[in-house]
Amino acid sequence: MKKLALIALLPAFALAACGEEAAPAPQPTPTETAVAVPEEPALPAPDAAVFAETFAKACPAAKTVSTSACKRAGFGSEDVICQYGLGKDEYLRHSATLTPGDGEWTVAEPETVCAQGA
Repeated sequence: MKKLALIALLPAFALAACGEEAAPAPQPTPTETAVAVPEEPALPAPDAAVFAETFAKACPAAKTVSTSACKRAGFGSEDVICQYGLGKDEYLRHSATLTPGDGEWTVAEPETVCAQGA
């Protein structure tokens, strides 16, 4: 009887085994990892010496810059806002905007900025 039951079930097992294929192992997909390359700024941030030189070129008749502090005009902006003191003044009483141009910093609206330093 056991043999009969085993023989009767054998075709059922064979049918079940034929209908199923082993799933292929998942192939790892090649992923390209993009390495973020930091963008080099076109011009280095202006320090006190760079601002003094730029101001002297734009306003040759004005007093010399004694002190200055510069910061970006806003997130993602290329412009820089500099506050500065002239002559023997140690306070940052004046303000000027620098913009990049032709590989160097230039004073935006030089007429207005030079009028402050006259």
